[in-house]
Amino acid sequence: MDGKMLARLAAVIFVAVAITVTIIEMAREDDAGPAPAAPVLQPSTDPLRLEQRRCQELGEAAANDATCLRVWSQTRDRFLGRSPAPETPAAREGR
Repeated sequence: MDGKMLARLAAVIFVAVAITVTIIEMAREDDAGPAPAAPVLQPSTDPLRLEQRRCQELGEAAANDATCLRVWSQTRDRFLGRSPAPETPAAREGR
C-alpha cells in the first residue's frame, strides 16, 4: 500500500466513525434530569422591566421622557453591576 492509499483509507475510516458517533448521539434520549428551578430571590414581576416595556412602546418619544431616561440609567447600572448613584437634591426637585 502506498501513502496516498493509506491516507484515503484513514480518511474513510475517520468519516465512518464520525457518522456513527453522530447517529448514536442523535438517537440517545436526553436524560439530563429535571430542569433547573427558577431562582427563589427573583420577584415574579420586575417593576423596572415593566417600565422598560412602557418606554419601548413610546418609541422615539422615550428619548425625551425623564422617566425613561431614569429607567435606562438603572438598567445600565444593573447590567454593569454598579450600585445606583445617590440622587442629588436638584434631581429630586425636577420630579
